[in-house]
Amino acid sequence: MMPKLSHRVAVLHYSAPPVIGGVENVILAHAHLFIEAGYPTAILGGRGHSEALPIGADFIPIPELDSQHPQILEMSRELDRGIVPPNFEQMVTQVAGKLAPILASMDLLIVHNVFTKHFNLPLTAGLFRLLDQGAIPHCVAWCHDLTWTSPNSRSKVHPGYPWDLLRTHHSDITYVTISQERQREAAGMFGCSPEQIRIIYNGVDSRTLLALSDVGLALINRLDLWDSDLNLLMPVRVTQAKNMELALHVLAAVKEKGIHPRLVVTGPPDPHDERNMEYFRDLLKLRAGLGVQQEMRFVYESGPNPAESFAIDMPVVAELLRVSDALFMPSHREGFGMPVLEAGLVGIPIFCADTVPAANEIGRHEVIRFSPEADPEQIAGLILQWAENSSVLRLRRHIRQNLTWQSIFRHDILPLLNRGAP
Repeated sequence: MMPKLSHRVAVLHYSAPPVIGGVENVILAHAHLFIEAGYPTAILGGRGHSEALPIGADFIPIPELDSQHPQILEMSRELDRGIVPPNFEQMVTQVAGKLAPILASMDLLIVHNVFTKHFNLPLTAGLFRLLDQGAIPHCVAWCHDLTWTSPNSRSKVHPGYPWDLLRTHHSDITYVTISQERQREAAGMFGCSPEQIRIIYNGVDSRTLLALSDVGLALINRLDLWDSDLNLLMPVRVTQAKNMELALHVLAAVKEKGIHPRLVVTGPPDPHDERNMEYFRDLLKLRAGLGVQQEMRFVYESGPNPAESFAIDMPVVAELLRVSDALFMPSHREGFGMPVLEAGLVGIPIFCADTVPAANEIGRHEVIRFSPEADPEQIAGLILQWAENSSVLRLRRHIRQNLTWQSIFRHDILPLLNRGAP
């Protein structure tokens, strides 16, 4: 069951962007994801600024959340030595009092590190108090680090209250760790089974890492290249010289082996040449006959409006090169074969007909060549042999399919909105 979009999400940490830190980077990624998905989102922190957050995210400053707040720092120095300051409970009440009216309007509270780190124990105790009072409807503890198991900070905590809160498993909290190793540590610390603690890995921002524009990202999403097992690119126009019939048969042979590929042709047919358009229509019929309509994609027919033709410029072609696993160029003839150089510079493998001058004279042994008259099964075998032996492709595919922030949000974070979901 998908959560309703009226869910209001609050994210709490000692500090928020533009403060620089690993946790702050994760918070920023989560804020982008929730906002893009349409969920009202607020960030609660002692330090931060709304201008560093995505448009639509609110920043609610509460100075006492900051681990560097003067009073919190003073208390922490005593707590580190095993002394509970006389004004500790007063600060707990002060923090809880400021949080209560804000959290009452939220459907989900995600708390980063506060339940397992010692940097602001009045805040930790205040959150426990609100949980016990039923003032937090749905709470997730995102546990990046654990003081009680850390060799660097273990000396800062001591048996008893309030330090024991950092190793107390609260029944009203959903616990999340960022690795199997941290899950095992947390389960041992809490005295619970590992299954009671979820693992949600940190993700990569594919848009930033691959330098994708709005147009490029939207096109890649429409082509469904993130979930593909193998992305092949033909950065060419639709002409008979490009030997696209062979490409279709090779793609069908790859698909028959249980692989879920994508083959993207970037260039359009010539709409002013009836013979060229007839060739394009024949390719569409062959594509349907081979059952590879979803696997063979022409950019020409993949625009925002499927009823209208679509074309892209070279910068977007470059984006498609960066998200592709290999270049595929089965041309009958080429004057030079510029895509060989482009793919070589981007750093992806090249499968190319031996009729392409750039492959023969420049690529040579670094390019996997074949005859444009070769059997499609043979060419498919070359591609699949490389794919099976490439550790780079296996890792790239795993990250693309499972560890982009978009994938993690869809599969792991969104279910957190449904309290009690497995």
